[in-house]
Amino acid sequence: MKTDTTTELEAIEALAHHLECEVDDLSEESYDHYALTRFSLGNKEYAIGTDAEADEAVQQAVKDSLWAFNASFILSECDLPSELEDAIKAFQGDKCESANDAILALVEKCSSLEDFTQSAVSADGRGHFLSPYDGNENKEGDFFIYRLN
Repeated sequence: MKTDTTTELEAIEALAHHLECEVDDLSEESYDHYALTRFSLGNKEYAIGTDAEADEAVQQAVKDSLWAFNASFILSECDLPSELEDAIKAFQGDKCESANDAILALVEKCSSLEDFTQSAVSADGRGHFLSPYDGNENKEGDFFIYRLN
């Protein structure tokens, strides 16, 4: 967590309150989730961060998953003709994750990653990108919590 010790303690307390457990029940993981701090409670993992940290995390999550975006959404955000949809789908299907850099270049030529991310979050919410478990974003005080598994 990119915060001071006081804020980190507040985050742990917020997560414990959200999960209705004791702070001592939570274990901090040694790896993060798009720079959000990860904690586990038993076999369940959670990521937590401030609004600004969640915004940074979602931008990275979107950047890393551009290859999997709906082709029509990409074309719409890039203000390109819908006739290109089959070509984008074929490229995505053929290259999978390897298509990410090319789609990122397209997004950055036509728009910006920030604007693209903002549109994606407006359409689906941050939880869609940051909570692979259920797609939910939970708020506890000044912190946002995402279940990971």
